[in-house]
Amino acid sequence: MKDGYLQFGNENWNEELRSQVSGPRTHSWRNSAPRDQHHWESYPQVRLPRGENQHVAVPLRTDQEAMKSLTEENLEDCLLNKVDLRRQWISQMVEEVQKVVHHLTTEVSHQDIRFQAIPYSDTYNENIKVLAPTQFLITVPVKGLAGYREARQQRWRYYTLRGARLPCPLRDPERLQQWLEVEQFAKSLWQWHEADVTIEGDIVPAKVLQVFRKLVENAIETCPLSGKVSMLTDSTVVRVAVETSSGQVEVELTPSVEIPTAWSKKAQWPSCLKRWPAPERVQCIKSFGFSLLACSNYHWQLSFLRAEQVLLEQLDEDGGCRRKCFQALRQMKEDVWCPGKRPVLTSHHLQTVLFWTCEKYPDPKDWRVFSKAFLRLVRKLHKCVSQHFLKHYFVRKGNLLQYASPAKLDAVAQKLASFLKDPRISLP
Repeated sequence: MKDGYLQFGNENWNEELRSQVSGPRTHSWRNSAPRDQHHWESYPQVRLPRGENQHVAVPLRTDQEAMKSLTEENLEDCLLNKVDLRRQWISQMVEEVQKVVHHLTTEVSHQDIRFQAIPYSDTYNENIKVLAPTQFLITVPVKGLAGYREARQQRWRYYTLRGARLPCPLRDPERLQQWLEVEQFAKSLWQWHEADVTIEGDIVPAKVLQVFRKLVENAIETCPLSGKVSMLTDSTVVRVAVETSSGQVEVELTPSVEIPTAWSKKAQWPSCLKRWPAPERVQCIKSFGFSLLACSNYHWQLSFLRAEQVLLEQLDEDGGCRRKCFQALRQMKEDVWCPGKRPVLTSHHLQTVLFWTCEKYPDPKDWRVFSKAFLRLVRKLHKCVSQHFLKHYFVRKGNLLQYASPAKLDAVAQKLASFLKDPRISLP
């Protein structure tokens, strides 16, 4: 696996999990935000039969004489049932996966104190990220590293993963990656100084993954999981298959170094003169720090999962439809534009598109009319996918699509272009 795998793999839509465990929807979309009658009143209402096996194509716009936007009622009729079904389905899988992960990581922690057990929660678990309906990311925090500080000076690395000497130094980390030295922590367990995870003072992700993989393999054999989990060996990361009542889910288990006391110097965010988010929100977001994920060979992957969650939590304080647009975008992505077990686009990509669009259009009036806001997001997504370039929201020189398949991106771009040419909601 190339360095930077999680640049396009780590989905982080934490709000999704909050809504999944909160139970059925208690109010309709049409009651959740202010309506603009000028844009809604003249579109003919379309009713869909309730059920799972629907197939319908509803135009988002009519001819020039008619309204060119989909009414909120039509959106609700077309997508509400699918969104609710998805929530119930994912919620059940999350619960089942969470039980398996709790057993696995508890056993791992018993074997090696450096890895923290993932607790079971019936409300919300911040360590579980849904990348796609059958693709989860589990961040496993490590223990025994505290008092992080940025490295004071650059030094060359001359070693292989087996510790042999190299004639030339290793390449520098990419935009979303960095080295990690054990001496960067004021306090550390003696186990983090051992040769099983370090080379010349560096804590090496590949070595951490090697230790962690063996622990997970042992845990699968010793835990009473009744054949519900098996190791997947076709990857350099630690990935397992979990059998749920709704089908098989691929779960990536990634050791994570949590750094809640600092903000990465590589994340020069926000840019000057930006109106979204508000300055006080920015300071709050930065106070949550960042994480470093072990998902490559030499370099640790920068991650801002907690910061992203803070951005999402109060997304529509002004009564806008940002969250609604995201839900519709995600539904269309999973059903029509980019379905499959390992899609080239995940919810994290859509979330990033949403953040960039919120920053470009900070005025509340830009988020009052669903159809306009939704199509704006689709256009932004199409542009990024067509160019094979989606800037990371915090590390703005990083490209989240850098390692994505060009052919798969082009296929998605073609579907998005067809949709924009003749916008329709087609539900399988």
